Amino acid sequence: MKTYSLNNITGVLFRNSVAAEQDNSDNNEANKPDPHVGQKDENTDRGNWSNKREYMLSMIGYAVGLGNVWRFPYLAYKHGGGAFLIPYTIMLAVAGLPLFFLESSFGQFCSQGPINVWKSVPILQGVGITMMLVSTFVAIYYNVIIAYSIYYLFASFQFPLPWSAKDCNSTAYNTTASMLNETAENQTCQNDFLGGKSPSENYWDTVALRRTSSMDETGPVVWHLALCLLLAWILVGAALFKGIKSSGKVVYFTATFPYAVLLILLIRGATLEGAKDGIEYYIGSKSNLTKLSDAEVWKDAATQIFFSLSIAWGGLMALSSYNKFYNNCYQDSIIVCITNCGTSVFAGFAIFSILGHMAHVYQKPVSEVADAGFGLAFIAYPDALSKLPISPLWSILFFFMLITLGLDSQFAGIEVIATCLQDAYPKLFKSRRGIVTTGVCIVLFFLGLPCVTGAGIYWVNLIDTFCAGWILLVAGLLEVLGLSILYGGNRFIKDIEMMIGTKSSLFWLWWRACWFFITPVVLSIILVWSIYTFTSPTYGSVQYPDWGISLGWCMTAFCLIWIPIFAVWKLLKASGGPWQRIKTACSPTEDWGPYLECHRGERYAKKEATNANIFVISHNKIPL
Repeated sequence: MKTYSLNNITGVLFRNSVAAEQDNSDNNEANKPDPHVGQKDENTDRGNWSNKREYMLSMIGYAVGLGNVWRFPYLAYKHGGGAFLIPYTIMLAVAGLPLFFLESSFGQFCSQGPINVWKSVPILQGVGITMMLVSTFVAIYYNVIIAYSIYYLFASFQFPLPWSAKDCNSTAYNTTASMLNETAENQTCQNDFLGGKSPSENYWDTVALRRTSSMDETGPVVWHLALCLLLAWILVGAALFKGIKSSGKVVYFTATFPYAVLLILLIRGATLEGAKDGIEYYIGSKSNLTKLSDAEVWKDAATQIFFSLSIAWGGLMALSSYNKFYNNCYQDSIIVCITNCGTSVFAGFAIFSILGHMAHVYQKPVSEVADAGFGLAFIAYPDALSKLPISPLWSILFFFMLITLGLDSQFAGIEVIATCLQDAYPKLFKSRRGIVTTGVCIVLFFLGLPCVTGAGIYWVNLIDTFCAGWILLVAGLLEVLGLSILYGGNRFIKDIEMMIGTKSSLFWLWWRACWFFITPVVLSIILVWSIYTFTSPTYGSVQYPDWGISLGWCMTAFCLIWIPIFAVWKLLKASGGPWQRIKTACSPTEDWGPYLECHRGERYAKKEATNANIFVISHNKIPL
């Protein structure tokens, strides 16, 4: 029989106590209570939404953005008016809803952001990296657009509006101008259309942007825009300082205020002379059903649905990852998608009723005043508002609406970055959410400074073209193929049923058809069409230099390169022969499944129990 001396026993006890103290010190940070997690939260590690309303408003605010106001109405007018709603609705059913439902249920099931969700299919983890990088690039220039809106909001607090055409021979004008101390720099006379530009276009180029002649000529930082950009980032950082706990309160205002403004603008616009002509062009009797035979109409409808719902950006997964496990993500997806599309149609009436009045004032057809993007938000519509009585009031409401529309989408974009960092380094960032958010905002502010120089608008347009375009189609296509083929569509359906309850096979018939066949085919066609018809971007008549185009392709490559890099890395990391490596890289990791053990059920509890038994057995072997 082996005996042990007192020194042996003391040594063992001493070593064990030191090890215990070391483990405790290592885990102190991880066990530190997170100030951003509520007492009633189901997930005490990551936190949950305070209530269902905050989640729904955040999702609606994320989906409903600037594109609903400044792109959809123009596309509807361009592609046959009311006839455009036919392909738009069809594309919502076959591409928009299936992908929205897929992403929101995907994030909710595992309570992870867009990178860690790919523990389900490790070989596609690079898709999550791509989503995060795209959200980062978009966040840089998206806040610049919010800064433009903030500048115009401040500029609206004067009468007359600085971009309105004025009768410079009027005594009333001279008196008002002198009282407001307005300089000649931002004044345009009624007949003084410099270089064929309207007063509002001249103000946009020379006063607001101080735009240079090309991207080659950077010019100095436009300080009024830089200060507006700083203010925009302060607003975003303050709203997200406590994560979803603080942003969930802000969206009560930012997600609902745009609807109030759109309703006010619609009522006001409907009472104006010429409003009927604008609405007729938008969606009235001038609708052209023959446009449905044009392939470009269907491509634009699908693209608008895809980008309008913010699919493949990572934001849907990030926001839904904070849901409680048994939340009905199916019902939520239907409500958000229908609200988003309804908002687009509703916004069109508010926009075109006032554009119709503008066309009446200028004695021009609506087709000559209708525009999209920056041309609508900062040139055509402000010009139309300047023709209304009490024009500063309508201008203030409009630009305040643009700010709130942009902030909601920006909240989700920053949430993607913060969630990915928190999921990657939970021990380090668990109790430092505010510091992470502040750091991200500071870095992105400095990265956005080139976008507020004299050549800033060229940078904004370049990033939008190369980072927010068909990269998302690639990510969305790989996403639906990865889950339906590699992970298994039927397996994914069973995962969803763990959250929303068992459904009949008839219920899943449409979703199976979309995930397995229809949606991948539609995305593939749009992707090939987009690449085939791609042309180098321009801003108006200004061509981009070769180095600018090359830089744009470098940004695209930087976002996409992580998909093959991570795929190869996962294959090299796996063990066994070539086939075994592929099988391992395409199979879920051992810790894949619901985040909390109480939700793992029989399908995932067996794996957990096996791992737990191995852990106990290995740790019970204590040699003395």
